Amino acid sequence: MNYQVAVRALCEFTAKVGDLDLRFTPSPTAQEGMTGHAIVVARRGPSYYAELPLSGDYQGLHVRGRADGYDPDENRLEEIKTHRGDISRIPENHRLLHWAQAKVYGWLLCRERDMAEINLAVVYFNVITQHETAFHLTLSADELREFFELQCSRYIHWAEYEREHRRLRDEALKRLRFPHAEFRSGQRQLANTVYRAARDGHCLMAQATTGIGKTLGTLFPQLKAFPEQELDRLFFLTAKTPGRRLALDALATLRSQEEAMPLRVLEHVARDKACEHPDKACHGDSCPLAKGFYDRLPEARKAALEGQWLSHESVRKTALAHQICPYYLSQELCRWSDVVVCDYNYYFDMGGLLYGLTLLNEWRITLLVDEAHNLIERARSMYTAELNQLRFEAVRRIAPSVMKAPLERISRHWRQLERDQEVAYQVYPTTPDLFIMALQKAVSTLTDHLSEQPAGNATELLHFYLDAMLFCRLAEAFGPHSLFDISRDDNNGQSVSNLCIRNIVPAPFLAPRFADAHSCTLFSATLSPAHFYADLLGLPEETPWIDVESPFSAEQLHVQAVSNLSTRYAHRDFSLDPIAALMARQFAERPGNYLAFFSSYAYLQSVLDAFRASHPQIPVWVQSRQMDEGERQAFLERFCSKGRGIGFAVLGGAFGEGIDLPGDRLIGAFIATLGLPQINPVNEEIKQRMEIMFGSNNGYDYTYLYPGLQKVVQAAGRVIRTVKDQGVVYLIDDRFNQPAVRKLLPTWWKVQRCRLPLNNDQPS
Repeated sequence: MNYQVAVRALCEFTAKVGDLDLRFTPSPTAQEGMTGHAIVVARRGPSYYAELPLSGDYQGLHVRGRADGYDPDENRLEEIKTHRGDISRIPENHRLLHWAQAKVYGWLLCRERDMAEINLAVVYFNVITQHETAFHLTLSADELREFFELQCSRYIHWAEYEREHRRLRDEALKRLRFPHAEFRSGQRQLANTVYRAARDGHCLMAQATTGIGKTLGTLFPQLKAFPEQELDRLFFLTAKTPGRRLALDALATLRSQEEAMPLRVLEHVARDKACEHPDKACHGDSCPLAKGFYDRLPEARKAALEGQWLSHESVRKTALAHQICPYYLSQELCRWSDVVVCDYNYYFDMGGLLYGLTLLNEWRITLLVDEAHNLIERARSMYTAELNQLRFEAVRRIAPSVMKAPLERISRHWRQLERDQEVAYQVYPTTPDLFIMALQKAVSTLTDHLSEQPAGNATELLHFYLDAMLFCRLAEAFGPHSLFDISRDDNNGQSVSNLCIRNIVPAPFLAPRFADAHSCTLFSATLSPAHFYADLLGLPEETPWIDVESPFSAEQLHVQAVSNLSTRYAHRDFSLDPIAALMARQFAERPGNYLAFFSSYAYLQSVLDAFRASHPQIPVWVQSRQMDEGERQAFLERFCSKGRGIGFAVLGGAFGEGIDLPGDRLIGAFIATLGLPQINPVNEEIKQRMEIMFGSNNGYDYTYLYPGLQKVVQAAGRVIRTVKDQGVVYLIDDRFNQPAVRKLLPTWWKVQRCRLPLNNDQPS
């Protein structure tokens, strides 16, 4: 079977040389690029061929692509590139890449039409001035053939290396066995269903309780489906670091079946975690690891891939051994790895690296979305843009003179919006046209300025530029899935407003990303009800949903729902002493480690004060606001085996999910809240929009009930982690006994009502 490669990918592999240079110089947007190409083509004669498909072969390598244009009257093949600013600032290594593409297309056309020579042109089109600058070269077919064969020969060794790797990989995956003697209860059901989804090419939602081995139970069947389905890549997408570590542990277990298992696993981490020189800029004149990056990349890439296991540490070690940047080596390795383990945003974000590579290379990919209940809020943030008035005014004070008028125009329209605003938080039916036009003009002017003067600009100016560009892009995509709102706050006696395009339903943005994957499995311990996640995430119609059989029994977890106490805001003062008494009584009956969850820091502090006053002998430790990594670790280390005490935490915070405290490290939890989001103007607007989009019966549930109960179940899931664990959970609020709430709790729970002794002046 021939190995296929696109012309662009071939040339980027063989013809990219010199420094890594990521100095911020605005390039045309995708839309400007398409418009620029269309303008150039429109200027050509009627016989001009645009987007000319060409292909050819060399020693089993099939090269394909579309040349930008060919004029048969002039026998001229053109490579069209759009740009901004002074053309002399286009780096030399970029120009060499452009010429390489033109020469490859030139040979493919000469071969197809049996031509002895051809005129080549690289045409640079300035999207602002609409001026063309063309560089010409006439080459014979023999010269172009030699160039083409040289590029192919450079690539073909790699192509054969890749083809052999894939053959060995698929053979190994056919032999792959489940690494344990038997599946856990429910794990086989999960694995079988995931395999069928991968085999049949559809999405799947799988709800499976913590402790079932979800990570291994999804990775194993996805990898087994690779050979039969001719899959190229698996992306394991996580919301948090613990999920990434669990995935790497499971993959290490699977790979341990064979010595030198031919499965390339890459852990791709954020740039700020991989950067070796955070005080330096990403270009050869500043950072030594950017100098000559592309010259040293081939050897570094080869050395990294020979190791197969591409953890953050191993990639860093290889990069530094070859004196190149670890983060951008990792980006390059995304092109060649079989499994990439990384954060959601690398696939789902507007500029997601992995999604872009998938489209460019036409990969057949499969996705595993870990702790998928987090994807709604994460995706909402990806497709939300905000402009803050204080930061904007700070930018105005430092802006270059060319920006004064455009920024004043924005300020004028902003002030008009403030004058029209009737309440502190106001939602508008659409984005304000005049303001958006002023913002677009400022972005255009600032783009030109940054193109002409890329160095020496203040960080605040660049941040405003990126925020404003995102705001404009989301304004163009504005629809029922988002709100445009303005909130006014008091800042030391000064009124400050924030403008926000607030995404509330990410489905229109995510749906294409699910559609472009061969299959996708979203899994979590809290993924119900199915229609809530399907609606908000944009999953294909009739995506199957399964509730995997739990390995735990009701006897392991004693769940008590308090029926005569309210934790509603109006009743919280009355709840403090009864909750403190309940916690102390349970601790006396069974001393050990407990977690107590509350809806806010204020409520937590009130119960803590009451508890300390009445039961000072019981050890406590407390989650505080903005804990750093070390403080969070210290909090968790208090939950030691045979320990005694109660940790106070906020529901939905760092300790409500993603932590593993098996055995007697944690034997119980008190959850004094339904976890419902705060009733405020923003959430009330979201509720109204949900009613419009998904029916009046779903407004409250989609906005408050489902997100709240998801946090409750996640927090309770910290208690039972293995089939040997025993524990207790108290659900402290009378609403936990409502049928609508009960049906959202795990089916394996056996919830019992309990009543607390209350004073006569306390509401029940």
